[in-house]
Amino acid sequence: MDGARGAIVAAAIATPGSDVPRRGADLAAIERPGAVGVAWRDGVVTFVGPADDLPGDVGEPAGSPDRGTLVPGFVDCHTHLPFVGWRADEFEARLAGRSYADLHGEEGGIFRSARMLAESGDDEVLAFSERLASDMLATGTTTIELKTGYGLSVDGELRQARLARALAGRVRQTCRVTLLACHAVPRGVERSAWVTAVCDDLIPAAAGEDLVDQVDVYVERIAFDLDDLTRVAGAAAAAGLPLRVHADQLTDVGATSTAVRLGARSVDHLNHCNVEGVAALANAGSTAAVLLPASTFFLRGAAPPVAALRDAEVPIAIATDLNPGTSPVASMPEAIAIACAAYGLTPLDALTAATRNAAWVLGVDRGTLAVGSPADLLLLDVPSFAHVPYRPGRNPVAATIVGGELTVGDPSAVVG
Repeated sequence: MDGARGAIVAAAIATPGSDVPRRGADLAAIERPGAVGVAWRDGVVTFVGPADDLPGDVGEPAGSPDRGTLVPGFVDCHTHLPFVGWRADEFEARLAGRSYADLHGEEGGIFRSARMLAESGDDEVLAFSERLASDMLATGTTTIELKTGYGLSVDGELRQARLARALAGRVRQTCRVTLLACHAVPRGVERSAWVTAVCDDLIPAAAGEDLVDQVDVYVERIAFDLDDLTRVAGAAAAAGLPLRVHADQLTDVGATSTAVRLGARSVDHLNHCNVEGVAALANAGSTAAVLLPASTFFLRGAAPPVAALRDAEVPIAIATDLNPGTSPVASMPEAIAIACAAYGLTPLDALTAATRNAAWVLGVDRGTLAVGSPADLLLLDVPSFAHVPYRPGRNPVAATIVGGELTVGDPSAVVG
């Protein structure tokens, strides 16, 4: 596999359809047993079908027609990279009974990560984050969202956005950058004044430098309110940037309904999304529900109304929420396992949520194995995709292929 032309074979394939977003009865990916092959040229898939029908000009395919399962590369559409440093002591404090809100109010949480970022040089931040991206590649993540949110000043947020773009140039994955300037209110600044600075200065500057691809807002009682969300949504729209929203994670503040009304691309978390929020999502049909099961697990939070969302044919995506405070999880297979065990998604629902729908949230054409799609794919060391959530903690990825190039693993080592 030299990146220009290649092929791989396995004993099964599982992939969502190409149409997006996938929802309702069409959410589940299709899994087909039987010797199958995928071929590509110049990073684009040119063939998907029976292994015996592979074109003759692709050379000797990697893998074995008797072992393994092929799936699209995972798309992690909600992370807080780039950052530097961990907060394990806060995890211990929560286990002892402290709340996330209490720690946040005492200069922990977001403020602590902001201090660590400010005190670290660019090379240190990039090296720390690049190691995490490498871990993600090894567990099958081929597309990543990167966020700001630990800058907590106009210059700090722009610095983090530039670091995100620099990180994107150093890793193998496709990356998209989101401006989460309204993550926490900077100390010594009135909330309304910070929102004004974000809308009038930061969003136009970030858009003018082409530093970001989307805008996000953390709507919560300890963060920003619905009026702030409305203001930021207007500034994002003026800059031509899609809106995303951290919605109803810790409490029900009605963020989901408001975000849908404002045309948000996604609402993320949704642990306390109410029935009106589910109805708004169902009626709109164009806003995805991004589920972040690892953060629910680490915060021991309530599960979102996942069954209601699925029944209402709301587009569902899954991501890790990788961050140093509430979800120190870089593995999409782990997020998928929690989504199935704790949220009740089927394995094939979860596969689509972690690939095609997540790609749609980021506005990238990835997450499916079809002729014409990018050749981002995984060879899993399992007989069927159900083994991924069935065996949490085990890395099922035997090989990660990005743009037709083998980046991690050995296809010949598959035993499943």
